[in-house]
Amino acid sequence: MPTPVLRTDIVKRLKRAEGHLRSIVTMLEDGRECLDIAQQMQAVERAIANAKKTLVHDHIDRCLEQAAHEPSRTANGLIREFKEVTKYL
Repeated sequence: MPTPVLRTDIVKRLKRAEGHLRSIVTMLEDGRECLDIAQQMQAVERAIANAKKTLVHDHIDRCLEQAAHEPSRTANGLIREFKEVTKYL
């Protein structure tokens, strides 16, 4: 689970993406230029990618580090989990 401060940062990034996405719908409905729409779509992609990267990095920093100290966790299991989560970067 992300920390409360980190969770706030992720929510902020996703709300930014949500605002851009609403703008895109309005722009399409209003018949705006494709270049303007493409720029807004890029902003949505960037905001979501940054939120995802923040979440994945937190998982690596906190969750995997905690798991490494659990006696029941094996090195192979931790490596497998690390590989799984990094595919989302």
